[in-house]
Amino acid sequence: MKTKLLGMDLAEMQALVAEHGMPRFAARQIMEWVYVRRVRQIADMTNLSLKYRELLAQHYEVGFEDPVEAMHSKDGTIKYLFKIREGQFVEAVYIPDDDRATLCVSSQVGCKMHCAFCMTGRQGFSAHLTAGEILNQFYSIPESASLTNVVMMGMGEPLDNTDQVLKALRLLTDAGTQAWSPRRITLSTVGVKGNLKRFLDESDCHLAISLHAPTPQLRSELMPAERIYSITEMVNLLKSYDFSGQRRLSFEYILFDGVNDTLADARKLVRLLDGLQCRINLIRFHAIPDSDLDGVPMERMVAFRDYLTRHGLFTTIRASRGEDIYAACGMLSTKKLKN
Repeated sequence: MKTKLLGMDLAEMQALVAEHGMPRFAARQIMEWVYVRRVRQIADMTNLSLKYRELLAQHYEVGFEDPVEAMHSKDGTIKYLFKIREGQFVEAVYIPDDDRATLCVSSQVGCKMHCAFCMTGRQGFSAHLTAGEILNQFYSIPESASLTNVVMMGMGEPLDNTDQVLKALRLLTDAGTQAWSPRRITLSTVGVKGNLKRFLDESDCHLAISLHAPTPQLRSELMPAERIYSITEMVNLLKSYDFSGQRRLSFEYILFDGVNDTLADARKLVRLLDGLQCRINLIRFHAIPDSDLDGVPMERMVAFRDYLTRHGLFTTIRASRGEDIYAACGMLSTKKLKN
């Protein structure tokens, strides 16, 4: 099986050209062909000699793989399904919104976190995605050139696959590849001890914490990962970083009927996040099969938002998108696996 060029960084490209007796400058040429010009075939890398193109083609392929399925919502959202390996699929979701075009990207096949409200967790964990498989979601959708934002908020826990996720983020933001500003990228995490600090130290991308409860006790019922790395520990860590500048810290909070949706819960949330420069994103629950959890009416979401805003937490209600196309994370890939 041939090795994919997509996902290699400059150091790996330099090692590749040295191994095959190619000039050192060829590494940057190959990087440009893959990440800037996005060619599909090594034969199209025309500033490399025919000899070197033939040599590369014997051992390598570019590595772009088109999605195997796409579901289109009436609101313009498109959910793409990518085949990773035999019997393994991940989803990426394209979300157009006025002058913004966001892609929600997966980092794992399945997930180890087992959050009560997430379909992906029910699949169990199958595999980490490589940096190339993460980036392929970005490069291989038809709307790739129009993207303005990326969120690492798809299937899987990004900080459970930290090495490959950070590598993918470096390749997106590197001046010699995509040259994206880190301010256009957000990573969403439940919080993985040690790896959260590493992300904060090694990346300037925005951070979103998957919170969904105002106390450790309630959060542990919804999210087993709380028992390993508590939200109080995370908040203490986050207070040691500066989020008053361009880097944004946000907390995602799905409202569940009768679980975490009262004004008493809102008061606890204000106390928990006191002293943090952050924002709250309230999210409608996308129902999943065989779940006892229910969403709340919009009036209750508005009341919850208004209370938080009055008490100093900038809060928005995230627009619900793609509910007619298996919108909940993991539903399309689960359907594909069952079929």
